[in-house]
Amino acid sequence: MSSQPATTFSQQLVEHRDYLMRFAQLQLRNDAWAQDVVSETVLAALAKPQAFESRSQLKTWLIGILKHKVIDSLRQHGREVSTSVSDDDLVDPMEYIGFQVDGHFKETPSDWGNPEQDLCSRQFLTVMEACASKLPAVQGRLFLMREWLELSCEEICKELNLTPTNLYVQLHRARLRLRECLELNWFARPATP
Repeated sequence: MSSQPATTFSQQLVEHRDYLMRFAQLQLRNDAWAQDVVSETVLAALAKPQAFESRSQLKTWLIGILKHKVIDSLRQHGREVSTSVSDDDLVDPMEYIGFQVDGHFKETPSDWGNPEQDLCSRQFLTVMEACASKLPAVQGRLFLMREWLELSCEEICKELNLTPTNLYVQLHRARLRLRECLELNWFARPATP
């Protein structure tokens, strides 16, 4: 391999570092851990550049490596994460869901339009990341482990020593908060011409 492609490859890695860092910080909520996993990701990519065979985008390949590094970090630092209960976690979810006694919504939910189209939108993903970062630490961590790292509920419960019921309650609360945040910051926005 000539030095020119290696230089280009390493430059491309540097260009993706900020995105990898944001992803890692969102997952781990600890800057030092995020820096460590991003560094490990870049080193792994530099160690085996031939593993990137251009079958996907470089960013996609790097995120795949980063996901494994994040999972390893979560396992390594699992005991260090605060699992204290905050006042927000004590709120009954039924209080902010907006249901009437008969089970109907108090207010009709906002029209979400075409969620598949919006999901592909970079702006939507930016708002989604911002909303996820505002979740309480425990809920955010569990939500990201389940939905973004795609760990099974059994793996999460085993890793964090949680009961399935506790996990499901926390995931439910996280999804409700995300829904509320997305309705306020994305779906309720007036349409731009």
